[in-house]
Amino acid sequence: METPASQGPGRSVLIVGGGAAGWLTASYLASHLGQERHGGPRITLLESPDIGIIGVGEGTFPTTRNILRTLGIEEAEFMRESQAAFKQGIRFDDWEVAPKNDVHSHYFHPFEAPYIGKDELDLLPYWLIQDPATRPPYAEAVTFQKRIADARLAPKRLFQGHYSGPLNYAYHFDAARFAGVLARRSKALGVHHLQGLLGEVVLDDTGAISHAISPDHGRLEADLYIDCTGFRSELLGKALNVPFRPVSDMLFADRAVVCQVPYPNPNAPLESYTIATAHEAGWTWDIGLANRRGIGYVHSSHHSSEARAEGVLAAYVARSGGKEEVEMRHIKFDAGYRTQHWVKNCVAVGLSAGFLEPLESTGMVLIEAAVNKIAEFFPHSGRIDASAGLFNDLMVKRYEAIITFIKLHYCLSKRDEPFWRDNAAPDSIPERLRMLLDIWQHRPPSRYDFVIDHETFAHFNYQYILYGMNFQTDYRLAGQALPMKDKAEQIFARIHSFGEQAAKDLSAHRATIKAIYDNGFVERAPSPAPALAR
Repeated sequence: METPASQGPGRSVLIVGGGAAGWLTASYLASHLGQERHGGPRITLLESPDIGIIGVGEGTFPTTRNILRTLGIEEAEFMRESQAAFKQGIRFDDWEVAPKNDVHSHYFHPFEAPYIGKDELDLLPYWLIQDPATRPPYAEAVTFQKRIADARLAPKRLFQGHYSGPLNYAYHFDAARFAGVLARRSKALGVHHLQGLLGEVVLDDTGAISHAISPDHGRLEADLYIDCTGFRSELLGKALNVPFRPVSDMLFADRAVVCQVPYPNPNAPLESYTIATAHEAGWTWDIGLANRRGIGYVHSSHHSSEARAEGVLAAYVARSGGKEEVEMRHIKFDAGYRTQHWVKNCVAVGLSAGFLEPLESTGMVLIEAAVNKIAEFFPHSGRIDASAGLFNDLMVKRYEAIITFIKLHYCLSKRDEPFWRDNAAPDSIPERLRMLLDIWQHRPPSRYDFVIDHETFAHFNYQYILYGMNFQTDYRLAGQALPMKDKAEQIFARIHSFGEQAAKDLSAHRATIKAIYDNGFVERAPSPAPALAR
């Protein structure tokens, strides 16, 4: 039996694999390239009913809001259906030094960029010349987001509409439910859904994919095949034999043990940041969904046994208010990426292209970056792989840039366990990062240090990590010539006052989420509307 995947006036696309990667790819391409009945490509998605989603809670980056907005999905609907909550950043506990006598340290990586205001004054140099003993942490000096998140307040109010608000934010959500939201939107946009297994991938004489065979649907043909089969990488990795480039010499974590933890009661306070806590051989994530917490311990098998990892996770769960007896699952992974992501008529998206540990929630960002480029580069005519070289260059460099950013978190640590000392060893640090760290001893990170098309994270994201970990930049001589010290002090005070006002204006995160689930967003502000200064 042959399905008509390649019939019609436009080109055809076969996406193999569902989940967030497959359905986001399907909905985004259908939205941006047009529907088949109007001359757009025919898009078919083959999804196995037997392969589940891990489902321990997913964290995203603020770019997800733009994706969902362009797909025409209302924010309230998405949040309700995905059991989503707001995410305002990441709190890093015990990363710089190990706790002693039950004294812990932390720093915050907010989603909000440092405040500039109408004066467009870069505040970092003025923060650097302040007395380290009395100045606030950098992220708290240049944005008030930590104050809002620590108070368990939402980053927006109900009358501020879909995907907008006074503070930058992303989400925590249930990945399986999120895939369901995207699936419904994809089908509404004309994507053809086939449930069944992938049996065989047949290549032609040139080494391109000729067709796929499904035991349930027979021969499946398309002009472009998109591999969303996860770690198995059935098309790009297995059929086309594209090599995998491991990065275990830089990022040592290769295991995770995960669990789901219920709240003690349905009205328990709800965090609006991911809590990433360092431990002896890795770190735990703690993600608060509306109905439960998703917790996992990412660690290195060379520095910890599975039994010890379970003990670390159980102790964390108990210490953070959960029951120590939780059901745990182990996940094995190899950190790295395929050397090419688009080969001939096949392109990989998501885990089939590569995987980096979930620090900083880069999984969804990489999916978004890939599908955005596929839509931009889509060959409506001519060679199907005309832009493959450019696509590969951009995606590989993006992976390399993210590896650099993730490694930054580890190599600055002063913890003395073997895992952390190995991470600080110079030969484990990418050469470019070593160069930048040397430069940043004498000046702070600049936007000119980075190529924007290769980066997921801006220069100020690096600043938040560096100075959250108390990296030393010697700015004494340069600081003597700073011309606007009084103005900078006024702006620091203004940011503090903004935080005071925001804490009064914004509502509790848990109550806001419940109101969104029950009634969505409202059309207009109450009268008189509280004013949140920005």
